[in-house]
Amino acid sequence: MSEENNPAPDRGAIPPFSQAPVGALLGVVAAFLSSVGTLWIGALMALIVADVLGRNFFNAPITGVAEIAGRSVVAIVFLQVSAAILQGRLTRADFLLRRIGGASPRSAALMEIVFALTGAVVFALLLWASWPKTWEALATAEYFGVQGVFTIPTFPFRLITVVGAGLALLCCLYRAMTEMRGHKAHAA
Repeated sequence: MSEENNPAPDRGAIPPFSQAPVGALLGVVAAFLSSVGTLWIGALMALIVADVLGRNFFNAPITGVAEIAGRSVVAIVFLQVSAAILQGRLTRADFLLRRIGGASPRSAALMEIVFALTGAVVFALLLWASWPKTWEALATAEYFGVQGVFTIPTFPFRLITVVGAGLALLCCLYRAMTEMRGHKAHAA
């Protein structure tokens, strides 16, 4: 069949996870971590609102909200990025991919493969850079905040970065593999 007769694939569609046990497992783990991130957002919003109310109405701010919020944003991103990768919802120029996919599905699939492999490299580098610091934070009982006022251990936040980057790496490789299969199907 020619490319003109094949409609452009929906790049935002969730890949067929049920086709492979690995994809199904990645999908379940990514969805779980994303749900944890969503709950964390709700809890963080409640904490910030409580701090604002306490600060403005009772002159009693909650200590450590700025530190918790600062670390939470990074943790939430790493909890939710793998689900975004699997669902094809990372920030990018979708209008361009749709236009290219309409003209040449092969070119769009090739761009998706390059995008996924580039993501895999980025997350591999993040994992490589974060791994030693995570275990160092555990070994040295590293914390952040002001000693005597408010401190919180760094290790859980660093561990979330490592787990999130590792899962995102696997999800990028899975997306690349899925796109390669689709690319071969378009070529046939």
